[in-house]
Amino acid sequence: MPAAGNDAAGRVWMRLMACNKLVETRLRNRLRADFDATLPRFDVLAQIDREPRGPTMSELSERLMVTKANITDLFGRLEADGLVSRKRSKKDGRIQHVYLTAKGKNELAEMLKSHNAWLAELMSDLDENDLAALHDILGRLRDSLKAAGERQ
Repeated sequence: MPAAGNDAAGRVWMRLMACNKLVETRLRNRLRADFDATLPRFDVLAQIDREPRGPTMSELSERLMVTKANITDLFGRLEADGLVSRKRSKKDGRIQHVYLTAKGKNELAEMLKSHNAWLAELMSDLDENDLAALHDILGRLRDSLKAAGERQ
């Protein structure tokens, strides 16, 4: 790739990181202020909710890109708060699937409503066409990154 392409890739990388940091900081602050919750707590609840059959702890750690120890510790706190539960797999007793309790579903629903409103507010200067184009470009970038990782 020519030098100019490398410069462009570096600038895009830095812009992505800056945008991510700005959004993440604002979401962390709002979750803390409005729900006394952390972003990891929200992320775990949201990931559990995405999988109707109940993800395993390993699946959660992969999706959230953190260690199993981190997930186990956070899950223990969520369990103590009555937001999640675990059930052993009927096929393999070594595997545990995790689920939201009714209390966890209610808490997540409240947080999701606010979370989505905050994101809409943060991105309100972009119109629907801008958001659609950005979504498409980032999807192509994700696919390219996955393919590059598979080639290594």
